Amino acid sequence: MASGGGGGCGLLSYAAAMTTVLTCALIHAVQSTHAPHDSVIVQVTDHPNHHLVGTPTEHRFTAFIEKHGKRYDTREEYLHRLGVFSKNLLRAAEHQLLDPTAVHGVTPFSDLSEEEFETMFTGVKGGGIIDRKNGEVGTVAAAMEVKDLPEDFDWREKGAVTEVKMQGTCGSCWAFTTTGVIEGANFIATGKLLTLSEQQLIDCDHTCDPSEKDACDSGCSGGLMTNAYNYLIESGGIETEESYPYIGKSGKCKFDAKKIAVKVSNFTSITGDEDQMAAHLVKHGPLAIGLNAVFMQTYIGGVSCPLICSKRRVNHGVLLVGYGSKGFSILRLGDKPYWIIKNSWGKHWGEDGYYKLCRGHGMCGMDSMVSEVITAKS
Repeated sequence: MASGGGGGCGLLSYAAAMTTVLTCALIHAVQSTHAPHDSVIVQVTDHPNHHLVGTPTEHRFTAFIEKHGKRYDTREEYLHRLGVFSKNLLRAAEHQLLDPTAVHGVTPFSDLSEEEFETMFTGVKGGGIIDRKNGEVGTVAAAMEVKDLPEDFDWREKGAVTEVKMQGTCGSCWAFTTTGVIEGANFIATGKLLTLSEQQLIDCDHTCDPSEKDACDSGCSGGLMTNAYNYLIESGGIETEESYPYIGKSGKCKFDAKKIAVKVSNFTSITGDEDQMAAHLVKHGPLAIGLNAVFMQTYIGGVSCPLICSKRRVNHGVLLVGYGSKGFSILRLGDKPYWIIKNSWGKHWGEDGYYKLCRGHGMCGMDSMVSEVITAKS
């Protein structure tokens, strides 16, 4: 279940009421004998793993294995993953009740515990907005005019976003977010869309945040986008994916300055104001953001707008590429705006690799770690 704190889309009283609804609904799910999926929840809560063999839960698990090409080397591992899968069915049901405007269920990560998922598929370490002095690298961006922004906007339609990538079981989201924001900025500056190298960052970047010495870029063990910008400014730039391909694990640095494709000259952080984020997005290109990914493991589609989602547990880096004015939101009595977010978990997750998150609430801390870059021709 999602952690508390940080506020949701509605008032605290509304969240408390929905928590009561959640509790009652789960009790009803366990007691009911009519719906076919209710028996799955009973088995999850009442039986140890080996008793799940031959049940509807295992049938769903078998279909999951076939669909996603999973393989377990031993019977013990199979039973262990079956148990994790069954618990994630219940967790997805909880998320569905807490996040009713999205669709939650079985995803490619349904055989991973919450801890395994966070270690393998997220990777942001600390960090936030740092108010540096004017003229310094990484200063807070100046406020922009927010009037007359388009009602809907999407950089994918303008050719500034590369294909959805897959970080694999490597906590390198920070590197994919970094390349994404640079790819967009470079497209706006040059008209050319280049696919840039995450592997260079994983292998070569060990920069630490000046205010958080333990927040260092550490390959598949996590990192921070602003650290990566500083590394690229110091090293001279970044190679393309073609010249420095992704392997999904940390390796020896093979950076070749002669193969630099894009140079980063500066970056700015954007204050936690979603109107300012929209203005910078429209004027300057896709934005790098961090957020709490707790609801993303079970996310299938729709506009995610959890009733409760901690803003303090920012652990995942993603790319903000656009926004829409009307996302279906029945509990909030009408269509509400949402953000369009590119993820790095492949096209088989979410909406073809994308995540929709409700706009205007700082949902899951998505407004607490926002940055953009300025590139120069190499």
